[in-house]
Amino acid sequence: MRAAKTDITEGVIWKQLLIFFFPILLGTFFQQLYNTVDAVVVGRFLGKESLAAVGGGTGTIINLLVGFFVGVSSGAAIVIAQFYGAKQRREIHRAVHTAIALSIVGGALIMILGLVFSPVILRQMGTPEAILGKALIYIRIFFAGMIPNLVYNMGAGILRAVGDSRRPFYYLIAGCLCNIILDLVFIAVLGMGVEGAAFATIISQLLSAVLVLHCLSHSEDIYRLNYRIIHFAPGMFKNMIRIGLPAGLQSVMYSLSNIIIQTSVNQFGTDMIAAYTAYSKIDSLFWMTINAFGIAITTFAGQNFGAGKFDRIRSGMKQCLLIAGVVTVIISTLFYFFGEYIYLLFTTDEAVIADGMIILRFLVPVFITYICIEIISGTVRGTGDVFIPTVLTTVGVCVLRIVWIAVAVPYYTSIITVMASYPITWTTTSILFIIYYNKGSLLSRKLRQTS
Repeated sequence: MRAAKTDITEGVIWKQLLIFFFPILLGTFFQQLYNTVDAVVVGRFLGKESLAAVGGGTGTIINLLVGFFVGVSSGAAIVIAQFYGAKQRREIHRAVHTAIALSIVGGALIMILGLVFSPVILRQMGTPEAILGKALIYIRIFFAGMIPNLVYNMGAGILRAVGDSRRPFYYLIAGCLCNIILDLVFIAVLGMGVEGAAFATIISQLLSAVLVLHCLSHSEDIYRLNYRIIHFAPGMFKNMIRIGLPAGLQSVMYSLSNIIIQTSVNQFGTDMIAAYTAYSKIDSLFWMTINAFGIAITTFAGQNFGAGKFDRIRSGMKQCLLIAGVVTVIISTLFYFFGEYIYLLFTTDEAVIADGMIILRFLVPVFITYICIEIISGTVRGTGDVFIPTVLTTVGVCVLRIVWIAVAVPYYTSIITVMASYPITWTTTSILFIIYYNKGSLLSRKLRQTS
């Protein structure tokens, strides 16, 4: 059990980052496969209307609510990472049980919110009537299984916070394989439609949640979970919310801006909605890679901050940026030249593929403008510095994106104008983060004090 953990407060930095990064990347890859497999099977067996129904607006709403909780729960992971780096046994024990309590209560609340408000939001987004009924079926079933989803995410976050990125990966593999099998059985064999895709997803997430809880409850380390004493420790809960709430609100702002973008995409019809849905599955390879780097550097910064190794954090951030930049160039090149073949996984409709390639070839060359946001913000958040990064991201990405859609799109109504909101906001926010990291962050102040 102990051998699965990586000591990221010692050793060669880039090696420790990569050892920790790859299981996170592979785990995130399999997590993305939950919805991607749904999209592939639905698109090929049920058609483009069903493909648009399980993606598009439904995906945006799911990201809105689930993303808020995952952002809030990141506060728990940062707190646990810092306590673990400082070897504070009692505080780790209190933090773990508070975190699991938060995931159970949060899952119940998000389930209720999703079931109640999803139909209203889908209609307000202008979802075409041709896909609205299927979208409602899919999203209602998905939200009914929300508690296992959030319990797994929290449990995996706890394991990563203590340096164990391997077992969350193993549990996601199990869940993903279950999802693939159930998708084929429910849709291809039993002909259940989009509800089959939804049931396959929530059953798979339940399996992953059971596995991660079994791991935590049978661990011999200081983060062992005891089901009988799961509760909210008031001081600990307050600290988690203080660190995690800004990230949760930031996620909400991201999702709201993406809802506005999705609404703009919806005006171009079913083909473009299906194309954008497929594109979002394709570019998830980039997002999950950069997100894995972000998780790795956040945990790295948290443990080393707890251990008082501030220079090591700075070096880790620089090396992580360099590695992420190289990986981004490789992914962008592959997408640009081979994207058309990837679209064939989702659909054979020539109009949908043509629309999708317009989006893909416009955006992938500018992926590089995003990486500073993920890596620098992950570094400073790992030190517990969360408020200003949230403000920078909210203003630089979310607010500016909304302003662009409101001002530019009515005058130049095209899918390229809508998509241009991404590189404009990424570049602006990256510049803001570079300035803040060097001039005002908690880490920069700590480094000046120790120099």
